[in-house]
Amino acid sequence: MEKYAQVFKRFDWNGDGKVCPAELQRCVGAIVGEMTEEEAAAAVALMDSDGDGLLSMEDLVRVVEEAAEEEKASDLKEAFKMYEMEGSGCITPSSLRRMLSRLGERRSVDQCGDMIATYDLNADGVLTFDEFQHMMTSPAP
Repeated sequence: MEKYAQVFKRFDWNGDGKVCPAELQRCVGAIVGEMTEEEAAAAVALMDSDGDGLLSMEDLVRVVEEAAEEEKASDLKEAFKMYEMEGSGCITPSSLRRMLSRLGERRSVDQCGDMIATYDLNADGVLTFDEFQHMMTSPAP
């Protein structure tokens, strides 16, 4: 939370505990390039949770954490695509074996099936994206 507070203080130029569109425009412009008044106002309206036309620190934390979650989900989807059987929507023992082989690990199809079985929640012999996501976000068995 301390890191969020430090970032928020940089945005909150006048120190009133809220970030107005002009403050957002100034900070974003300094970081990533120019932001128009209209863009700043629209961004504040989109992120403002209480409708006062200003951003609180809680708004900033929520937006940053949501963006981080979206990035994680996107990364998981990309990783899943690397392991799945082309367009099948699932990871099979054969597709897992193929990917592990590319990574320099030698496993038999049966060994890959055993690896899949650990996280195969519906016991159908393959991993769906939801099962893959569960595997990637759970502690190792």
